[in-house]
Amino acid sequence: MIQQETRCEVADNSGAKIAYVIRVLGGSTARGKYTRRTAGIGDKVICSVKKALPGADIKPGTKVTAVVVRTKYPTRRPDGSVVRFDSNAVVLIGDDGNPRGTRIFGAVARELRDQNYMKIVSLASEVV
Repeated sequence: MIQQETRCEVADNSGAKIAYVIRVLGGSTARGKYTRRTAGIGDKVICSVKKALPGADIKPGTKVTAVVVRTKYPTRRPDGSVVRFDSNAVVLIGDDGNPRGTRIFGAVARELRDQNYMKIVSLASEVV
């Protein structure tokens, strides 16, 4: 569950290392729970790059669009199983929905396939 002001690691080789969520585009505001928007796996978020590699195309302070690929908060699947990861991670995407980097580091969730992020799924080393 990612919300506004969450710091996430960037799981691609675009040059950014740490992203700070400034707006959740997807997600829900469930009644009786949190009143702020929360993003799960496969939801889009607007981020500000906080830390980047020197000499990279993406500089700190750049505003980017990203998709959530891993969350610490457990995600329940239709078959009853639950999946959770060790870290919150995002992948930076362009306007067309394709990733800005050419490699994806670490595992990504299978839910991205349902959201039509097939390029991210195919670049990932492992799909959980």
